[in-house]
Amino acid sequence: MAKNISFVNSINADFSKELKREVDNYFKSSLKKQTGDWRIFHKTLVLFIALIILYVLLLFGTLPVWANVIMCVLMGFTFAFIGFNVMHDGGHGSYSDKKWLNEVMGHSLNVMGASTYFWKFKHNIVHHTYTNIEGHDDDIDIKPFIRTNKDQKRYVFHKFQHVYALFLYSITYLFWWAYNDFVKYFSGKILEKKIPEMKTKEHIGFWLTKVIHIAVFIVLPILVVGWKNALIGYLIVSGVTGMIISIVFQLAHVVEDVDFPTPDAETLKIEENWFVHQLQTTANFSTKSKFVSWMTGGLNFQVEHHLFPRVSHVHYPAISKIVQQVCAKYDIPYHEYPTLAKAIGSHLGYLRVVGNED
Repeated sequence: MAKNISFVNSINADFSKELKREVDNYFKSSLKKQTGDWRIFHKTLVLFIALIILYVLLLFGTLPVWANVIMCVLMGFTFAFIGFNVMHDGGHGSYSDKKWLNEVMGHSLNVMGASTYFWKFKHNIVHHTYTNIEGHDDDIDIKPFIRTNKDQKRYVFHKFQHVYALFLYSITYLFWWAYNDFVKYFSGKILEKKIPEMKTKEHIGFWLTKVIHIAVFIVLPILVVGWKNALIGYLIVSGVTGMIISIVFQLAHVVEDVDFPTPDAETLKIEENWFVHQLQTTANFSTKSKFVSWMTGGLNFQVEHHLFPRVSHVHYPAISKIVQQVCAKYDIPYHEYPTLAKAIGSHLGYLRVVGNED
């Protein structure tokens, strides 16, 4: 089971110690907190105001069809950007040094219909600990539709997965909150790892999340604009949200240069330091683009995020220079694609290769 996977942290121990020391020194010397600052608060305000304006205009505006379609697309982007910029930091406890504020911002995911409780376990514990390890990292478990690595069974249709992947990604958000959350809820598991038992307030929160999301984003729009317009609009919103979220996360771990390590069959050990494992299994993209960095909440700096998940994304550009310097000193791989287009090309190219190889 996943809980028995371990890393040999004595390997490259000097590297990990120096890396942590240099990043700690950066925050001490600059007198900065590792959590968010005015930049993340500004983003939060802008994104939630945008969401409210779009919602009100779609329900009560009298705009032409083409304008409503554009606003649905923009709402899908806004959902995704709130997830990247607000929820993600809140869920990791890096949004603020105030625990209650992290909880509030982390629960912005519930506004979008999904469960923060399950996300924290799935993402913070399972994915961040066992990154790209088949059978243990739920983020690479898209079976049978997508084959993400050679340890997964290959089907004939996988030879076309690089063609249909983007379409499939467009339904992942709807699939996430309307199906996967319920599977986790009733099974009590993510893969084979048992989810901590939910308290009464968490059971109530789970069901309230689903009811409120359906009421606000499906039922009320049906009552105001009619079932056809409401459902088409919601499908556009959820499709764009799923597409953006999936692409950003796939570019971090399912590309040509990263590894999918296999633990020793007997000891269940990964013969590498955990920090080096994160570097071997993670890639950055388009880090020179301030626009991409703003929109994705710094998740184009996935390397830095995986090494220091409790550090807010507003600090990633600064600490990335430190990470690269220490990696170069110890000859440790640092994967990065210069542009978004090249990263997407690498992802689709990888899917084509792994979909055709036994």
